[in-house]
Amino acid sequence: MTALNKQALREVAEKATKGPWKVFSDIDTKTFSIHTPRDKRCENVIKWGGFDCQPNAEANAEFIAAFNPKVALALLDELDHYKSREERVTKLVLDNSTSWDALYKKLEAAEHRIAEHRKVLNSLAAVARRYLPDYDEHPEIQAADELLESAAGIKVKGE
Repeated sequence: MTALNKQALREVAEKATKGPWKVFSDIDTKTFSIHTPRDKRCENVIKWGGFDCQPNAEANAEFIAAFNPKVALALLDELDHYKSREERVTKLVLDNSTSWDALYKKLEAAEHRIAEHRKVLNSLAAVARRYLPDYDEHPEIQAADELLESAAGIKVKGE
């Protein structure tokens, strides 16, 4: 429903006879009309022959009575409320999206630095194994090597 249609519906509903509306049926003629509880007899809001002789005439009259101006205005107010809420949430999301973009860039940069550090630590661990002649005889050096390999993301025996 466009804003123009909603505004037109609101204007029409505001000008109409205020609700609640009730269905009145003449048992003898089986005709239906719609009136307000304060109406005097024959001062109907709607008295339309189009209801008469239809298989669903009573249901149509009840629907029209139920969808009175008060109901239409309440639905339009609720629609406006949710539209306003949607606009606020959309603005909040858009406002936060810039900070999310900045955080995502920082995360990518941190992941890149971590990958570079892993390469350096991996190289240091390889150098330690290669150039320390008594590598196998020193548990503290092996522990440092395992720590470097673990920090570099390399699986160590026993993990």
